Amino acid sequence: MDQDDSAIGANPIVWAPSLAPPAPRDMCTDCGLSRTAEAKRCGRACQFIKPDYPAMEARVHGRPRDPARPDEIFFGPFRRMARASLRQPAPGAQWTGITTRIAERLLETGAVEAVLTMAPDPADSWKPMPVIITAAEGMSRARGMRMGYAPLLALLEPVRDRGYKRIAVIGIPCQVYALRAIEHDLGLDRLYVIGTPCSDNTTTENFHTFLALLADDPKTITYLEFRADYYVELRFTDGSKKEIPFLKLPISKLPSDFFPLTCRTCVDYTNVLADITVGYMGGEGEQWLLIRNERGEELLELLGEDVRLSEPGSAGKRKSAVAGFLANTERAAGGLPLRSMPDWLRPIVGWLMPRIGPRGLEFARSRLEMKACETVVHLRRAMPRRVRHMVPAHVWALVEPYGLKPTPDELPRSGTDI
Repeated sequence: MDQDDSAIGANPIVWAPSLAPPAPRDMCTDCGLSRTAEAKRCGRACQFIKPDYPAMEARVHGRPRDPARPDEIFFGPFRRMARASLRQPAPGAQWTGITTRIAERLLETGAVEAVLTMAPDPADSWKPMPVIITAAEGMSRARGMRMGYAPLLALLEPVRDRGYKRIAVIGIPCQVYALRAIEHDLGLDRLYVIGTPCSDNTTTENFHTFLALLADDPKTITYLEFRADYYVELRFTDGSKKEIPFLKLPISKLPSDFFPLTCRTCVDYTNVLADITVGYMGGEGEQWLLIRNERGEELLELLGEDVRLSEPGSAGKRKSAVAGFLANTERAAGGLPLRSMPDWLRPIVGWLMPRIGPRGLEFARSRLEMKACETVVHLRRAMPRRVRHMVPAHVWALVEPYGLKPTPDELPRSGTDI
C-alpha cells in the first residue's frame, strides 16, 4: 500500500492506489467508508441516506443553526466569517494557499502527526488521489484543485494501523459528514477538520470532456477556477491565462448525466461540519473563511501574521437570478439547466452580472438557494421517496420564497430529521 518515499524525496507520503472499488450502489460519491473493513457503517454515516444535520451540528459545534442569525440558515453554524488571503501566496496554490498553509502549520507545530488529503494521481494531474502526509514539506504536493471522486476515508485504517492519534482531514462535505458520523469510533486524541465547499462534482473522465470544450489543447491547462465575479479562469503551461464568462461556458454541449444525482441533490455546499470552511463564494476575489468552532479558531490562529483578514462584503440582489435558475432547472427535466438566452445578449448580460448581480455574501446566498432548489427539483423527479429523508428543514426554508413547499408526504416522519 505504501509508496516508496524515495520517489518524493524526504517527504513521507502514504497512499492507497490498490484499494478495491466499492460495490455499485445508488447515491454514492465513494467517500471511502465503503472500502473499509466496516463498510456497513455507510448505513448510518452517509449524508445521502438519512442525514440529521441539527444533531450533527450540535455534536460538532455545540449547537445547531441559530434562527436569530439568518446567515446560519444558509451557511451553517459559525462564530465569524472573514475575507482572507495569505500575504505571501504559495506557488501553485488554487488561491493563495490558506488550506495548505494551515495543514503545514499543524505538522510543523506537532499539533498533528498526519494530514489526510488529496494529491494529484501520478497518471493524471486532474485526478484526486487520497494521501496521508506526515511532514509539512509534503503538503506542497497537495496544492491546487482536482476533479473527481476519491476514497479519502479509506485511509482511516492505515492511520489506525500506524498508531496515529492526532490527525487533520481536508475534505469535501460528503466525506466530512461520514467522518463526523464515525468520529467517536476512531479512538483519536485530536481531530481537526478543514473543509472546502463542494458542488457539482463529476468524474475525472467527465471533467476532461469539459476541458476539451474550453481549449484547443486541453492538455496544456494547468489551473481552472470558478470565480465569484462570474468568470472561469484558466491557466496554461506557457504561463498564459484565459477568462470565460459563466454565460459563455459550453454547458449545453455536456451530456445530461455529466453531474450525478448525488451532487445535484447535495444539501451541504458549505461543509457545515468542518471546524473551518475555506472557500471563495463570499470572498469577492479573495478566500472566504467560516470559522465554526473553537478548533476552527485554533486553525486560523496558526497562520498568525501570515494572513490578511477583512470583513466580507455584500451587494446586489439575488432573487431574480435564483428564480431564473429554478425555472431553467425545472424545464431541463432531469438534464443540465437549459440556456435559452440569445447569443447576442450573452456578452451584455455577462458584462452586467459582475456589476449589478449578487456579489460577496449575496453571491454566496444565491448559490445556496440555487443548490436548495436544485435538490428539491431533482429528488422529486428521480427519487421522490427520498425527499423526506434527505431534505432538512433549513433547505425548505431556503426554497420557500420561490414557491417550493413540502407536501405532507415530503415532511420527515421523525422530528430528528429536521
